[in-house]
Amino acid sequence: MTWNMDDPRWTAYVLGELADADRAELDGVLAGDAEARDYVASLRETIGALESELRDQPAPAVLDELQRRRIQAAARPSRRKRWFAAGVAASAVAAGVGFVMLTTVRETSRADYQSPLRLRVESTDDLRSQLAVHQDVRGFGLRPRRIHEQRLEHTTEAYSRIDDNPFFETQHDPLSTFSVDVDSAAYSNLRRFLAEGHRPPRDAVRIEEMINYFTYDYPRPKGNDPFSITTEVGPAPWAPTHQLVRIGLQTEQIDSAQVPPRNLTFLIDTSGSMDDPHKLPLLVQALNMLVDNLRPQDSVAIVVYAGAAGLVLDPTNDKDAIRAALGRLAAGGSTNGGAGIELAYDVAARHLKAGGINRVILCSDGDMNVGITSEGDLTRLIEKERDRGVFLTVLGFGMGNLKDATMEKLADRGNGNYAYIDSLFEARKVLVKEAGSTLVTVAKDVKLQVEFNPATVAGYRLIGYENRVMAHQDFNDDKKDAGDIGAGHAVTALYELVPAGVEVPGPKVDDLKYQAPAAPAGSATDLFTVKVRYKTPSASTSSLVSRAVPVAAMKHELAATTDDFRWAAAIAGFGMLLRDSPYRGNLAWPTVLTLADGARGQDVEGYRKQAVQLIAQAAKLPPATP
Repeated sequence: MTWNMDDPRWTAYVLGELADADRAELDGVLAGDAEARDYVASLRETIGALESELRDQPAPAVLDELQRRRIQAAARPSRRKRWFAAGVAASAVAAGVGFVMLTTVRETSRADYQSPLRLRVESTDDLRSQLAVHQDVRGFGLRPRRIHEQRLEHTTEAYSRIDDNPFFETQHDPLSTFSVDVDSAAYSNLRRFLAEGHRPPRDAVRIEEMINYFTYDYPRPKGNDPFSITTEVGPAPWAPTHQLVRIGLQTEQIDSAQVPPRNLTFLIDTSGSMDDPHKLPLLVQALNMLVDNLRPQDSVAIVVYAGAAGLVLDPTNDKDAIRAALGRLAAGGSTNGGAGIELAYDVAARHLKAGGINRVILCSDGDMNVGITSEGDLTRLIEKERDRGVFLTVLGFGMGNLKDATMEKLADRGNGNYAYIDSLFEARKVLVKEAGSTLVTVAKDVKLQVEFNPATVAGYRLIGYENRVMAHQDFNDDKKDAGDIGAGHAVTALYELVPAGVEVPGPKVDDLKYQAPAAPAGSATDLFTVKVRYKTPSASTSSLVSRAVPVAAMKHELAATTDDFRWAAAIAGFGMLLRDSPYRGNLAWPTVLTLADGARGQDVEGYRKQAVQLIAQAAKLPPATP
């Protein structure tokens, strides 16, 4: 028998519910296939999480005859569904609780759902989707899920418009200036769309966030600067006559024991829009994972907002008290996001830890519709608190009304980062595995400026970072805010170069009338120079790092480049195809898929394997509407 992830017996296998003959058959598969073994390990972890979530829940009331018949009907549709229902029922029995599965309208009262940790299950397919949320994101067989199609048809999600950066002629404008961005929300958000069988809206695809989702083999920083600088130049896969430049910044990883004391204020949206299994219940599970990793010197406060804002928990390091407060949360009401932010900042400021991490963690779907709804007022409030030493992290949840544009802007103004949590898998990545880079800032107001040599580069364009482009004079202006980098963070930027002597795509700039074009300084030995400005977390004056990249560093064959170079190129191509970019050249889905699959490298976490499956999934779907 060959390995088949879609075999419905795997769940029953993990739960010990298979007959001897079936178990022996699957044992044979596991003995000869490492991927199958990884899949079973992931399944065990998922079922364990379900059991843990349900173990402390009260048993439901005795079922009446109508409920019994509905459960029986839900368990009969097919052999595949029978295997799954039996497996999850066994999980429930092991946890000492029961499930009520209704195939029509949910009849259980709202009071039965006051605990966000209770799974809300309306049908066998919905129950399967709860498990699929955990399985699919591990990269073991992405499968479209159909249960949210109706929600997507009536979406009010909001994204800022993105127009791809154009080509510039080096002779007329040799400088490119932008602020760094370490957010990763766009990647996990588009993963959510693809898992549901839809391509994401074009404006939801921010290529720099896709590229920066992944780790790269950059060297550790040396000397006094908080980051290293890496460059690599090779052919652009989508344009045979063009070159691709990769610029990478890497900060030092920080050991958990070295993380300063944390003063964290969770600002949790409990409005009616959060009443969805993928919103408040997932949010609570995510924050519980962060609580598991708190230390005695850390403290947590909880502020909620709906029709009004309120303090649920004063700052404490009592894990049981924090979990109990999270367990009491319930969604309902309108959204007074502004009032909630004011209260959260007030709580954080009153318990400020000198030399520590002072941060408000805003958890919401971004649908703020009551109170301070003016974007200008909100950003001014966040900037004022940022200057007082309280930074902002934004975690987005859910679908249907995600206000991505608002949440990204708030995080940018608050010297923080924005992540989208589509699963417990992503929550663990952001809040546990990357807790250092998420919360510990090592360099702030980080700006990059690249000067291209007209003698060797006719034109260039920055790939992504469209909403991070800055005026050239802002590079030296220390009053201009820019992005921040955390401990262990990496920032990757790509440029597409047009070599000297090759025509630059796009409209041309007329020759100057009153002055002759400036002659290139020096010889044609340099391609470009990278300059980086940054401030240490407590400084108000920036420092400058500069590095020239010679022509001799250019690699003329794609095969001669590193796995990381080809991977970043593949993800950029993935984004350009999702965006239907006018600069995608001769790029096609098979090319991107082959390039990505061949550049997976070590891939210890399995993130790249999952991305290859996402690319294959996206290739089968019709383009998204703008």
